[in-house]
Amino acid sequence: MLRQKPVVLVSACLLGIRCRYDQKDALCRDLLAYSSEIHPVPVCPEQLGGLPTPREPADLKGGDGADVLGGRAKLVTRSGKDVTKQFIRGAEETYRIAEITGARIALMKDKSPSCGLATPHCDLPQRGAIGVTASILVSKGIRVIELGVEDKFPTQEFLAIVNP
Repeated sequence: MLRQKPVVLVSACLLGIRCRYDQKDALCRDLLAYSSEIHPVPVCPEQLGGLPTPREPADLKGGDGADVLGGRAKLVTRSGKDVTKQFIRGAEETYRIAEITGARIALMKDKSPSCGLATPHCDLPQRGAIGVTASILVSKGIRVIELGVEDKFPTQEFLAIVNP
């Protein structure tokens, strides 16, 4: 019996797509090398929310991604522009893509105010807030694994999810 490749949402920048705020990628070479073993679905929540590339970086203000989704916090660019609606729209569209594709796992860019599980781009004292997209995915039961450029992949956590 053929093993079906798992459908996995992936932050597009981790696959080498230049969609980051600075119009650069965050290529994770191990992930790219492993991509033939999965069915990767590249997403950039900030672009899906309507933000351009390049774009001014944004920080979480007044809470984490869950607080943004609950209307208690916002995202503000360095020049003071409120981009909360775009981040929420991007998170919702990313989740919609997960629903359409059946993805139950997401490999998301670390430190991102959208994708990260522990972003330093916030004003919380612990400086490790969950991003907006990561928050909505986790709340909907999708397993989020945070990856950085130099991270080794596949991780033990990923392998345990896809090979229970």
